[in-house]
Amino acid sequence: MNHRPRKRFGQNFLIDPNISGKIAALIDAGPDDTVVEIGPGQGALTAILLATGCELHCVEIDRDLQRTLARRFSASDRFHLHPGDALKTDFHALTGGKPFRLVGNLPYNISTPLIFHAMNFCPVIRDMIFMLQNEVVMRMTAAPGSKSYGRLSVMTQLHCRVTPHFMVRPGAFRPAPAVDSRIVQLVPHTSPPVELDDREHFAQLVQRAFGQRRKTLRNALKGILDADAIRGCGIDPGARAENLDLKAFAVLSRVAKAGHSSKL
Repeated sequence: MNHRPRKRFGQNFLIDPNISGKIAALIDAGPDDTVVEIGPGQGALTAILLATGCELHCVEIDRDLQRTLARRFSASDRFHLHPGDALKTDFHALTGGKPFRLVGNLPYNISTPLIFHAMNFCPVIRDMIFMLQNEVVMRMTAAPGSKSYGRLSVMTQLHCRVTPHFMVRPGAFRPAPAVDSRIVQLVPHTSPPVELDDREHFAQLVQRAFGQRRKTLRNALKGILDADAIRGCGIDPGARAENLDLKAFAVLSRVAKAGHSSKL
């Protein structure tokens, strides 16, 4: 296939069949599974998934690849192609409300927004298995106090159990990216790790706290919570967001929601 990878879509096609096989083995799909694949590209993983008998929905933004995928797989009544942008896709509607599994080699340039978008559908997602830039996986799994810990760490760990798997070197792709990739599995929590009154408020507070990560909480949350209110939560107002765990953010969110929610 002579499709020329397009930079604007962040295309790096997986060309190593051994890696495709390892990813498929990790997914371990079967006839009872509904799977959504983001950015199937040239169909390296798509073909293996279809062979398992799963119901497969593929979301592809590139028109040339849409035609290629349709020619290659449309004979299967288990294959459903959805032209469009995964960032704007309502996955719940796409699968007709069925619980599903979400997989894909996510484009590096939009991987973080895609992860945040996917989190909106956690109640109907069984699990997510993604190929991501290794640095992104490190951020997702980071603990408080580490350099990689940030908004992505907090929000991912709020919604899911995160398990890193094997590394994928640049030579497995065309064109070869300048960084290593890694497979990661996210399994939505059956019950949240912390109690929240308002998830949207929590998300907004976390975003504000990490907006300028070198700022102390006293300054980052100015106008939302003053130093006394932060101290009243049992948290040092001179600390930075990177030092707080999920429980601490949940406490701050509850207190802010009680008296200052309109200021977020």
